[in-house]
Amino acid sequence: MKKIILIGAIALCGAMNAQTKFGVKAGYALSSVNTKIDGVDEEDMDEMDAMSTFYVGALVEHKLTDKFGLQAELLYSPMGAKYSESVGGDKYELKHKLGTLQLPIGAKYYPTESFALTAGLNFGFILSAKEEETWTEDGDSGSETNDIEDTSSLNLAPFIGAEYTLPMGLFFDARYNFGVSNLYNGEFKDEISTKNSFFQIGVGYKF
Repeated sequence: MKKIILIGAIALCGAMNAQTKFGVKAGYALSSVNTKIDGVDEEDMDEMDAMSTFYVGALVEHKLTDKFGLQAELLYSPMGAKYSESVGGDKYELKHKLGTLQLPIGAKYYPTESFALTAGLNFGFILSAKEEETWTEDGDSGSETNDIEDTSSLNLAPFIGAEYTLPMGLFFDARYNFGVSNLYNGEFKDEISTKNSFFQIGVGYKF
């Protein structure tokens, strides 16, 4: 019984010393999509360019000690990539947009009180997958939007990053997410690999 009371007291002291903070964050994201097809050289494929986008959401941080903590976030971001070409006065642009609800969960190490290194796993739940085409040809313009079929609903992306927090709670962070999931989920998923990686940099506030 005494051991149980002692363990409970230690746990209670740990909980009292731990710090839990909530916050909000938003920022810029640069998203890229890399597609590989077995038997096809990358030079023979039209390469899609990285697409500038954004993210916005909330977070909770639980500091275990002065040096270590855990953090979970809930973010929304339209991921994807784009392709464009121009010949004379004719222009064509294609955008792949993946409306994604992200749940990054990571560990934090504080070398100093204000600076933290982070690493973890971003669970990306793809809510929508759209293909947007716009074109100008012979002076006429048009656009079309279609659903992207055979898209996986989960994008797993391990990440590494860093964060700097000011005394009043304002913080700045940067993070790179390595897409490891094959987002193509169609008939030829054993031959086609499509992965989404992205860089994020932004600002937030902890209450």
